[in-house]
Amino acid sequence: MKAKAKRTTFESILSILVVLSIVRQFFLGNYHNMFLGILTLILFAVPKLIERKLDVSIPKGLTAVILLFIFSAQILGEINAFYVKIPIWDTLLHTTNGFLMAAIGFATIDIFNRNDRFSIKMSPYFVAFVAFCFSMTIGVLWEFFEFSMDWFFDMDMQKDWILPAINSVKLHPEGANIPVHVVVESLVVNGEEWNLGGYLDIGIVDTMKDLIVNFIGAVVFSVIGIFYLKQEGKGKLAASLIPVVNEKKEEE
Repeated sequence: MKAKAKRTTFESILSILVVLSIVRQFFLGNYHNMFLGILTLILFAVPKLIERKLDVSIPKGLTAVILLFIFSAQILGEINAFYVKIPIWDTLLHTTNGFLMAAIGFATIDIFNRNDRFSIKMSPYFVAFVAFCFSMTIGVLWEFFEFSMDWFFDMDMQKDWILPAINSVKLHPEGANIPVHVVVESLVVNGEEWNLGGYLDIGIVDTMKDLIVNFIGAVVFSVIGIFYLKQEGKGKLAASLIPVVNEKKEEE
């Protein structure tokens, strides 16, 4: 009961902060951000909804990570512009996303693996591998979404990067298949010179960076999951991050 109380307090604090943010955006007349705040409160209810609908228990550790991720992405990242103010903010969230998606994929496979109705039993390494693949797939689909929003709705979800130099075979004077290294000192857009300190890369570097950190987050959780299964669920760290089926339901 003590752990449950801490979890409720943590959720309450974040919820109060979200409500204050919604009220603030109302007085500022920013109704788009108000909607993001309301969406955040709805997303906060998802873990409990999943627990009730699927009759699983989501550990407090995983719940805390999920709520912090939502709060960091919507309230801090979008409404308070942390994506722009803090350069590594997007990187941190994509790393966390890789971790979370691996946890979800791992828990799903592990629940099936423990169910007596399924005759196939997978090794800890295979379960971790499936969780890793699930996380990377979600990461790729999200990049598809970002690209689509930028391409069709003129947004900038795939943030630009400034590259001080480029390597391109297109710039070889004889047309040979040999990359030419060029230091970019200035950039001209529609006849106007921009002193950005390099070449403006649109989306490619951001996408690859997001997938790489997603990969790191997925690998970290997959390793944790392997130790969890090998220790038969006795690991404290993994046990605080992996959902399990409620025992009462199984006994019935």
